[in-house]
Amino acid sequence: MKVEWAGPAILDVRAIKAYISKDSEAYANRFAERIIEAAESLQSLPLRGRTVPEANSESIRELLFGSYRIIYRVEPTRVLLMTVVHAARDLTRMEPKPWEVL
Repeated sequence: MKVEWAGPAILDVRAIKAYISKDSEAYANRFAERIIEAAESLQSLPLRGRTVPEANSESIRELLFGSYRIIYRVEPTRVLLMTVVHAARDLTRMEPKPWEVL
């Protein structure tokens, strides 16, 4: 199955990388690479992530990576990565919800 990145997810990874690079450019690069690798691994097992409790939909799932939630939607021909958000964020307070944007 093809993995595609939505614009917000790309911006999220860039922001995470920029934040970490304030302390260590090398660690920021490696961390961003590892997030991308984890997300791309959904190509072979798209249903391995759990459903997002706040979304109330079987097709909206998340892969946990360290302190981050990689939120994606499983579609018939692709996995759409929608956002990468810190696990401490309260998704119920976000407007619009990450899964409602696309």
